[in-house]
Amino acid sequence: MSKGSPASPALMASKPHGHGGNPGGSSGTLSTTNPASAVVGPNNVVAPIRMLGSEAIVRSLEELGVKDIFGLPGGTILPTYDPLMASSLNHVLVRHEQGAGHAAEGYAMVTGQVGVCIATSGPGATNLVTPIMDAHMDSVPLVAITGQVSSHVIGTDAFQEADIVGITMPITKHSYLVTNPEDIPRILAEAFHLASTGRPGPVLVDIAKDAQQSQMTFSWPPVIDLPGYRPVFRGHSKQLREAARLIREAKKPVLYVGGGVIKAHASKELLVLAELTGAPVVTTLMARGAFPDSHPLHVGMPGMHGTVSAVTALQQSDLLITLGARFDDRVTGVLSSFAPYAKVIHADIDPAEISKNRTADVPIVGSVKEIIPDLAAAVKAEFEANGNPDLGDWWTFLGNLRDTYPLGWTEPEDGLMSPQRVISRIGELTGPEGVYVSGVGQHQMWAAQFIKYERPHSWVNSGGAGTMGYSVPAAMGAKVGNPDRVVWAIDGDGCFQMTNQELATCRINNIPIKVAIINNSSLGMVRQWQTLFYESRYSNTDLNTGHDTIHIPDFVKLADAYGCVGLRCERVEDIDATIEAALAINDRPVVIDFVVSPDSMVWPMVPSGVSNDQIQVARNMTPVWEEED
Repeated sequence: MSKGSPASPALMASKPHGHGGNPGGSSGTLSTTNPASAVVGPNNVVAPIRMLGSEAIVRSLEELGVKDIFGLPGGTILPTYDPLMASSLNHVLVRHEQGAGHAAEGYAMVTGQVGVCIATSGPGATNLVTPIMDAHMDSVPLVAITGQVSSHVIGTDAFQEADIVGITMPITKHSYLVTNPEDIPRILAEAFHLASTGRPGPVLVDIAKDAQQSQMTFSWPPVIDLPGYRPVFRGHSKQLREAARLIREAKKPVLYVGGGVIKAHASKELLVLAELTGAPVVTTLMARGAFPDSHPLHVGMPGMHGTVSAVTALQQSDLLITLGARFDDRVTGVLSSFAPYAKVIHADIDPAEISKNRTADVPIVGSVKEIIPDLAAAVKAEFEANGNPDLGDWWTFLGNLRDTYPLGWTEPEDGLMSPQRVISRIGELTGPEGVYVSGVGQHQMWAAQFIKYERPHSWVNSGGAGTMGYSVPAAMGAKVGNPDRVVWAIDGDGCFQMTNQELATCRINNIPIKVAIINNSSLGMVRQWQTLFYESRYSNTDLNTGHDTIHIPDFVKLADAYGCVGLRCERVEDIDATIEAALAINDRPVVIDFVVSPDSMVWPMVPSGVSNDQIQVARNMTPVWEEED
């Protein structure tokens, strides 16, 4: 196990990274010559003072500017919980450590700040593994602090000992073990710097119990030094000029926008570039809201359940202007057949992503916050020197696709409500200022498809990991981070049952989220695949929660048991009134059991293992269009 040294293999690789910032604001460039300037927070100067290691943990978090943390105490972290009582930190006591991790993720996703979760050793720490992995996949800035058994018994299989550093090293930017209390301020400052700069991600700080209980000398700010970690912000000017030339020459360009644009808080810059080029924009599942859905240049979400216009735009494109996206399999389908005619401009903060899946003709390493305006300037100069491209035929082709294959749904034949209608009305009645946090599965795709996203940080979901149980605790964290916004957890009856105990946390801590359970009485996406690919053999997907079942559990009674308001909606004519009733309640959480048809499916769909050209708009229905030469 590491003894707190920052020289992990990931750091020694000398990968350049960019910087973070606050949503809606501009991020300042972090110096790489003055290590103290890399310390986040107000950078107060604290003269040396003696205190316990546990007190140093709390004081460091305060000096780092942390306001809210999510956690659950236990034996090895107990020394740190004592000084928490007298601190300025708002500690939210969760009911399960997984809830603490997802809440910290939701908090980070809507605020742009580092989310913080805390747990004890052994099972407490391992219960954080899922949210840590989730944050790693979706590039969420997270610091997880765990207690560890005393240093003299590490390696003896002591009670509640687990090598959490070893367990998490593959799924964090770095994992620390702290055995010397003098290291606590520096390591926490390094952890926050690592989590929030470059490609954001999770950092674990595991602190031995005796380090928490020992005296140390605290001062602030600490001097941090991370050998090999030198964030790169600006793209190379030669690459930018080459990208601008390709954009001018392209007849069918597409701005392929990924979640990196959200993480870099670069939506305003993206809007300028898009309007300058006139190119169509597609926003991936992780980038919903990075570009307004209502903007005429937006052609939809690409991917397995993307719009026909977005999927086909990528397939037919001759130039992909890829910004903060990683060519993941849910977007590309069969990689060898993805966008076969396109050259690729790929801008990303993480050089490991560039040409990992698709070779980039013009690679640009750096922060898209800096790259996009520099690219816009280069494009403007190129256009002024050589003229603007004519994209008229391209837009005629895409406009026809948008008109012919809009998103929609067919009402269920069983007479039950369509989940798409429910989710669409939640979005329409709440509006674009709301925050929508989904679980994973069919309801996740419908929420991405049928709610209109007009601003960044309004859509929160588990994209890379697909973590069931994510929605309720992540919505809880999002509401703590954005207390003045309406926050919906749009969940499935399967996902909801994994972490619904956090309703107790919400009720006791006055966190009035609204939960919409899209109750189709089954593991919906698994059932859809069983329908399509397993001859409707529904093996172990019926949950007995919905229409004409034994209703175990009864979600309305469950909500009532947690001190929340429980509502049930089973008729189309009651949808609006039920949603409006939930929107009117702001003193406690509301849980709505929307009983919907189990037969509704997510369309469009690109079946796994086939080319995106074979996108289906309904079962066995593939669009027919005339490809341009």
